Amino acid sequence: MFQFFPRLSTSQWRYPFSQFWIPIEKWNNLTPEQRERFLSFCPDFLIELMSPCDSLSDTREKMKEYLENGMKLGWLINRKSRQVEIYCAGKDVEILDSPQTLSGEDILPGFILDMTIIW
Repeated sequence: MFQFFPRLSTSQWRYPFSQFWIPIEKWNNLTPEQRERFLSFCPDFLIELMSPCDSLSDTREKMKEYLENGMKLGWLINRKSRQVEIYCAGKDVEILDSPQTLSGEDILPGFILDMTIIW
């Protein structure tokens, strides 16, 4: 697991409670020193798991900032409401109620998250 605390174009630092993925090409372009520090760019794919104390409006804003800074696909998982908001570049946000699985679509072909372990 790599840490990523990107300084976004809004000049804010973001601290996600999340998992993320970047293409191997981006990873290979980092120097050994950069690999030991917090990543300073936005990942292509991100899973944001809301904690009970998170504000939904603040977390939605954070997801929009990730999109504005290069994220291609993001899942905002709200365990309390059993909803997932799917953020995809160039598309409207899609909200799913209690999905059983989520697909990595064309960003992570073949990746399926079994949501029963989360609910």
